[in-house]
Amino acid sequence: MKFHVISFGCQMNANDSDWLVRALESRGWTETPEEQASVFIVNTCSVREKPEQKVYSLLGRLEQYARRDGGVFAAVGGCVAQQVGRGFFERFSFVRLVFGTDAVALAPEALERLAQSPDERLALLDFLPTYAEREDPAPKAGGPAQAFVNIMQGCDNFCTYCIVPYVRGRQKSRQPGAVLAECRGLAARGVREITLLGQNVNSFGLDRGGAGVSFAQLLRQVAAIPGVERLRFTTSHPKDIADEVIAAFGELENLCPALHLPLQSGSDAILKRMGRRYDTARYLDIVERLQRARPGISLSTDLIVGFPGETDADFEATLRMVERVGFESSFSFKYSDRPGVAAVRMEPKIDEETAAARLEHLQNLQNTLTKDCLEKCVGTQTVVLIEGPSRKQDAGAPSLRGRDPAGRTVNVTLDGGADLTGKMVPVRLVEAKKHSLVGEKAGASW
Repeated sequence: MKFHVISFGCQMNANDSDWLVRALESRGWTETPEEQASVFIVNTCSVREKPEQKVYSLLGRLEQYARRDGGVFAAVGGCVAQQVGRGFFERFSFVRLVFGTDAVALAPEALERLAQSPDERLALLDFLPTYAEREDPAPKAGGPAQAFVNIMQGCDNFCTYCIVPYVRGRQKSRQPGAVLAECRGLAARGVREITLLGQNVNSFGLDRGGAGVSFAQLLRQVAAIPGVERLRFTTSHPKDIADEVIAAFGELENLCPALHLPLQSGSDAILKRMGRRYDTARYLDIVERLQRARPGISLSTDLIVGFPGETDADFEATLRMVERVGFESSFSFKYSDRPGVAAVRMEPKIDEETAAARLEHLQNLQNTLTKDCLEKCVGTQTVVLIEGPSRKQDAGAPSLRGRDPAGRTVNVTLDGGADLTGKMVPVRLVEAKKHSLVGEKAGASW
């Protein structure tokens, strides 16, 4: 069977989609461009309103292939699938599989079954009591030197704006032995950078799935695996970050000097309404301890503007907090109601015009901070893990794209024909762009 995967949303979704591709290819299926596919797999996200609407629009467009060929069908997975469920069957006749966030491991077998039974439909929507381990299909030849490893699923925090606990279920930590086995296997295959993934990695092990191993302990065990030259993790809830995790930034050489630490608002009143269970003083204390442990650490964050009840003063507090921390980058959004969450009932709602103006103001500030952070890097030397060709190629010498230890994108001019993908190369940073850096070869050779 020929299939095509389309993925929306977070890194966990991207990782799930990559696994689905490998699992299906191990069964003899072939990944193809959209126009050649017989089966479409859409991995969805419902954290924001816009991605959810994109799913409906996408399925409406893909339905044209089913009208031309009655054998074409679609599978919908991920958060919107968990939320809408069998409603997809009613809205789109060519959707024959709906699988929720706990059923990713079951999807390849279900797709094989449907390919043999053209009149059947399946809905896999039950939450499981423990983390469901997956088969380990063979990696693609010449795969990337970076990999993501899921360490948990779901969330127990129930922030008042967030739909994640409802569409990904309660927290389920993965067995530490399984995490370590996957990481060892990746390192043995040449993966040099591993990112540990979870809705809230700092709470790993607080449920029975973690077998009494804390996140700080797991982090050290992964860092000790031979061949793991860079280690990252995301996402972190500030209320759960342990002293031992903060200390690890100063003690583990291969733990990258970068952390994504969602703030959401710089107003204590709004943080309380959001149910975040920390205040700005607690957040700043974490930042200061991180900076002491790892001077120069790069911090990024998530921010929501226009939360119900947000005043001009609350928004100004967010601006001051962003500037005080000096985030190198941020993901910022206008608040949108998600079905079933507590904030739906909160008043007053902020009008669209005000929310849009606040978002623009915040993003302009962030652009200035990002520019300043990148400009401070110019003139320094770093090591870049090459990912492949740059998206834009200048006339003359080809250019490569990679990332420095802090995760910054660096484009490097290549002065030879060697394939450096997956290699660590010394680079001198010579120019700052809007969201990236330009480097040149440092040292006698690569």
